[in-house]
Amino acid sequence: MSGLRIALPRGRHAVIALPFGWLALTFLLPFLIVLRLSFADMDAAGGPFGSLVSYADGAIQFKLKFANYLFILRDDLYLLTYLSSLKYAAITTGLCLLAGYPFAYFMARARPSARPVLMMLVMLPFWTSFLLRIYAWKGILANHGILNHLLLSLGAIEEPLHMMNTPFSLVIGMVYAYLPFMILPLYANLVKLDLRLLEAAADLGATPLQAFWRITVPLSKSGIIAGAMLVFIPAVGEYVIPELLGGPGTLMIGKVLWDEFFTNNDWPLASAVTVVVILLILVPMAVFNKYRAEERA
Repeated sequence: MSGLRIALPRGRHAVIALPFGWLALTFLLPFLIVLRLSFADMDAAGGPFGSLVSYADGAIQFKLKFANYLFILRDDLYLLTYLSSLKYAAITTGLCLLAGYPFAYFMARARPSARPVLMMLVMLPFWTSFLLRIYAWKGILANHGILNHLLLSLGAIEEPLHMMNTPFSLVIGMVYAYLPFMILPLYANLVKLDLRLLEAAADLGATPLQAFWRITVPLSKSGIIAGAMLVFIPAVGEYVIPELLGGPGTLMIGKVLWDEFFTNNDWPLASAVTVVVILLILVPMAVFNKYRAEERA
């Protein structure tokens, strides 16, 4: 029995080490490579892998180039792009919450036999290519697209509305793409809610709306935060949707990264921009982890 007690912690540590090792391989190692590139200079061949360490006259010299980070701080383009990305990500997160919470609440209160069907409907868009789904919105929102034809035929408008390549089309596409990531954690949280708490609130004289705000919403806070993080984090660095639906007036950081990497071929500067984006993403993740730790305590 004593040998079993000694083996169990080792086995638990081994199980925990596997996902941490995978994260180190798939996130930490690429991040360190990008971080290294952000401090490097272009080499003689025009490549981004200039040496950071040199040895001469018996001395080791470290050459770290901070000019890329200083350039980002001085150039208003990057600051405005960061703020624009955060703004659109926040708007997308808020709209996903407004649209996803009622749907998740309905799923959680549906008959147990109907829940798998509703879950399948939420996950059904994932069965189709992400790129095809975004291209479909181009056909819906175009000046001669499906939506304008419908509004014209109903007499609601006299001429086609310009919806493509605007902030409206960008937000619509992002909400559509990320809505399931909000619904799923909310549903997982709401389906576990003890309905006896709502019955007790009703017995004490609370209206359904009061019971919802004072019981359901506070108890679903962890699902709200988890869904918000799942939407906000990838939305900040989104590239495909702004490129296809946003147009030039809705510049986001993903587009800037693409231009720096592949148009300007300035990998050190692009890597510095990437490091700043990752730091912006890690801040809400740290807040979420702190909240979860306090909640468990």
